[in-house]
Amino acid sequence: MKIAVLGAGSWGTTLAVLLAKKNYSVRLWAHRPEFAAQLETERENRRYLKGVQFPENLRVVEELGALVSWAGMIVTAVPSQAVRETVNGFSDLPLDGKIFVNVAKGIELGTGKRMSEVLLETLPGLLPDQVTALYGPSHAEEVAKEQPTTVVASSSSLQTAEKVQEVFHTSRFRVYVNTDIVGVEIAGSVKNIIAIAAGISDGIGFGDNAKAAIITRGLAEISRLCTRLGGDPMTISGLSGIGDLVVTCLSRHSRNRYVGEEIGKGRTLDDVICHMNMIAEGVLSSRAVFDLSRSLGVEMPITRAVYEMLFEKKPVEQAILDLMARDPKGERD
Repeated sequence: MKIAVLGAGSWGTTLAVLLAKKNYSVRLWAHRPEFAAQLETERENRRYLKGVQFPENLRVVEELGALVSWAGMIVTAVPSQAVRETVNGFSDLPLDGKIFVNVAKGIELGTGKRMSEVLLETLPGLLPDQVTALYGPSHAEEVAKEQPTTVVASSSSLQTAEKVQEVFHTSRFRVYVNTDIVGVEIAGSVKNIIAIAAGISDGIGFGDNAKAAIITRGLAEISRLCTRLGGDPMTISGLSGIGDLVVTCLSRHSRNRYVGEEIGKGRTLDDVICHMNMIAEGVLSSRAVFDLSRSLGVEMPITRAVYEMLFEKKPVEQAILDLMARDPKGERD
C-alpha cells in the first residue's frame, strides 16, 4: 500500500508517522513548498509536532498531482475549509481503485456540505464506496506518543471501512467500523462548536454543572441535525459522537475549547485566532452549521449562541441569559 497524506499539520503528520511505522510507503504533502522542504530536511515537524521523528519510509513532497497518481490511499488532513481547494488541484486525474480517507472535521461554509460530499462533488471520478471518514476522540499529541486511542472508520461501503481499519489499526490505535458516514461526519464536526461553548463556560468561571449541561444538550443538538440529514441517531452514542464530544469539551489539547475559554475571558475572536498556531475548526463551522440548521428548520440553540457570540459580537453574559430564559420544554423535545 502506497499512502499519501495531504496536510502537514499536527494530525496529518501524526497519521503519516503512524502509517510509516507500520511499514507502509508514506508521502506527506505540505501546502507550502518551503515548509515541505524544511520538514524533509529536519525529519521532524517542529512547528506542529515537535519531538516526533520521521521514520525513513516517510518522505515529504510538494508536488500534489504526482503524489495522488502514485498513491493507492489518500488521506485528506487539510483544514475542512481547504478540502475543496486542495482536491480540486487533481480533479482531472483517474481515481479508479483509490481509497480516500478524510480526517478533516467540519461543515463547508456556503454549501453546508459534509467533507465526504465535498470530495464526491469536486472529484468526478470518485464513487461513494471509495470514501471513508476516520473520526473519533484522537488528539494528535496523544496519538503521537502512542497513548491508547480509539476511532471509527465509516463508509457507505463496509468493505472499504474494513480496509481502512486494517491499514490504520495498531495495538495503541484501535479502529472500529460502521456504515453511517452521515452521522459520523455530523457528530465529529458539530462537537467542535459545542466545545467552544464549553470553553466559554470555563472562561467566565462557571462550574461542572454548566459544563455537563452544555455537553448533554449539545449532544441533543447533534442528534437532531444527524437525524434530519438521514444519519442513525445511535451513532451519536459512539466514538464520533459522545466520545469525541467529551474529549473536545474537556481536554487541555482542544483548540476549540481554548478559543471559547479565551472568549469567555473577554478577548475578541480576532485576537484569539491571530495568536494561535493551529486552526480551531469549530469557529467557521459554527457559521456553516448555524446556516444549515436554519435552512433545515433544526433547533440548535447552543450553536446559535456560539455563532452570535463569535460573529455578531453578542455579549457572553447576554447569550447565556437568553439560553437559560428559553421556554421550558420536555427533555426529548
